[in-house]
Amino acid sequence: MSDPRKPIVAIDGPAGAGKSTVAREVARRLGLPYIDTGAMYRAIAWLAIRCGIDLDDAKELAWLATYTNLEFAGPPDKPQIYVNGYMPGEELRSPEVSQGASKVSAVPGVRKALTRQQQQLGRQRGCVMEGRDIGTVVFPDAKVKVFLTASPEERVKRRREEMEAKGQPCNPEELHQQLLERDRRDAERDVAPMKPAPNAVLIDTDGLSIPQVVDRIVALARRTAP
Repeated sequence: MSDPRKPIVAIDGPAGAGKSTVAREVARRLGLPYIDTGAMYRAIAWLAIRCGIDLDDAKELAWLATYTNLEFAGPPDKPQIYVNGYMPGEELRSPEVSQGASKVSAVPGVRKALTRQQQQLGRQRGCVMEGRDIGTVVFPDAKVKVFLTASPEERVKRRREEMEAKGQPCNPEELHQQLLERDRRDAERDVAPMKPAPNAVLIDTDGLSIPQVVDRIVALARRTAP
């Protein structure tokens, strides 16, 4: 059970729904640590690729996740994840790592190892934690659970703008297919599939600004504060 004096705000949803931007601002507004669990799976995928580990080798991936040290540092608006003391930075956002993270996250041994780390991080000081199974698996007892969604078209548009702003090449049609494939993998995996928690508040972010979404979640968190 999480400590009610150290609140946990669980934000779930598919890729491109705006989770990271929203969660960072919610954490800043509430004065809580921000934890991006997607970055943890990206980190394992990134490390596996660097180490030449086959992303279909469940045993090796589970071992890697169990013995890899992941740490977060920095304020919510400039979070950084360190992998065994090294900061991969934007390397974690490459298309190859993004697709690899979806495959890695379907490995039961990887999910078990990282879920344990996520629970430890959240219970230390409370947090705003975002991912795909936070409200259903990692912290099913969280008082504040939100599931963000958006249309595929809107999500592709956001991801394209994000990549273009970083100078990364982008093929919209290919990006659309990658998002749909990642949705399918995340929703159909046997362990911790992506889905809203029964008591989660669903927010469709189509047509909403980031501040509007943040205001809704912050208001929800303050209403449920002990």
